[in-house]
Formats: sequence, structure tokens, C-alpha cells
Amino acid sequence: MSDVLHDEAAEKVVEIPSPKSALDAAAVKAAYRRWASVYDAVFGSISAFGRRRAVEAVNSLPGSRVLEVGVGTGLALPYYRKDKHITGIDLSGDMLERARLRVRRQHLSNVDDLLEMDAEATKFADGTFDIAVAMFVASVVPHPRALLAELKRVVKPGGHILFVNHFLAQGGVRLAVERGMARASHSLGWHPDFAIESLLPPADLRRATLQPVPPAGLFTLVTLPREADSCASPMVA
Repeated sequence: MSDVLHDEAAEKVVEIPSPKSALDAAAVKAAYRRWASVYDAVFGSISAFGRRRAVEAVNSLPGSRVLEVGVGTGLALPYYRKDKHITGIDLSGDMLERARLRVRRQHLSNVDDLLEMDAEATKFADGTFDIAVAMFVASVVPHPRALLAELKRVVKPGGHILFVNHFLAQGGVRLAVERGMARASHSLGWHPDFAIESLLPPADLRRATLQPVPPAGLFTLVTLPREADSCASPMVA
């Protein structure tokens, strides 16, 4: 028992790494208003592997009700199995307009709704979804731990939460480059210096499955089972 208490106490004092330049909702909306018209061309190819891997993972999991957080222009929507019913949310109305156009043009009848909504404070009831997948969002939201807590709330116990994201390198040239790029966070609309520990507390990090994603392991697919017998974790900024 004393060892357990010691481990719990150790987790409480772990310092959460913070990006050097904070983003807020207004900064994110402004950035993605600028990016909306060129997002697919600029980021579509480099993010394609991550999106495909995330959708493949979603398609292999049980449950039909899926929340895609940060649906953007809807690049991932055509790849879900037809028996998966997708609700997409995004903070950017400009991006959502392009996603709605994609749904109409490609007749994606399994996309139930596309909503402008804050991922840290959605309007969904507890346990609405079987799966939540957040693609390239964790390093965008102002409070990643609040995002995690909200997804735990809206995903039913026994479901799954997935993230695909870029996380800060542990060392080498890439770490130096990412630290240097951090000064441009507001213009980019995301944090190049985003550490996975900013999103997942130690207990969740131990339970999660991490898979590197091309190109060159630049992104990581995180699969986190939603605990079957516990409530959502309290929000930690």
C-alpha cells in the first residue's frame, strides 16, 4: 500500500511540459481562416499517412458512433467504413464549410453532422460516442488536458480515444528545429514544441498504445482505452 501511495504522490508532482507560446481560441480561428483555402494542398499530403492510420484504427474498433475532433476540411471523412456514423466538430467555420462541400460532393451518407464547436467544452451528453478521434488537434487547443477530460466524458466507458499528432522530439536536430519553430506558433496555429506529457498524465501514458506514423515517424498514433469503471478525469490546464 505504501508503494502505491508513493507512486500516486510522485505522479502529482510531475511538471506538465508547456509550449513556450500559448494559443487561445481566437488565435486558432485566425490561423485556420488564413489556412482554409490552401490547407489541403499544403498539409494534405504530409498528414495523409496519419489520417489514414487513424481511420484504419477507428474502422477496426467496435462501436459505430464516432466523434472526429478537428475535422477540418474533411480530409479523413471518405475513408471511414459506412457502418461508422461520424459527427465532426471544428472550431473553424471556414474549414467546416469545405468539409460540408466534400460531404455533398462525395455523397458521404454516414457523416451525421458537422458542427462548429469547442473541443474542450462540447455540447454532447456523457457517453454519446463509442470512439473519439482527434487528428492534429492536441497541439492546437489551448488546454490539452481539458480536451482529454472532455473526450473521456463524451466517450462511453469501454470505448476508445485516439489521437494522431506531432509530439516534441526527445533530442537531436529535430528538437532544436521544433524549439526554433515554436516562436511562430500563433501564425502556424499549432505548437511545434508540444510534448506528449502535456496531453497524457502518467497513468494514461502507461495505458496508451503509441505507434509512429510516416513520414519518418514525424507523427504518432495514440490509442487510449476509455476506462470501463471510472469517470472522466478532472480537467487539468
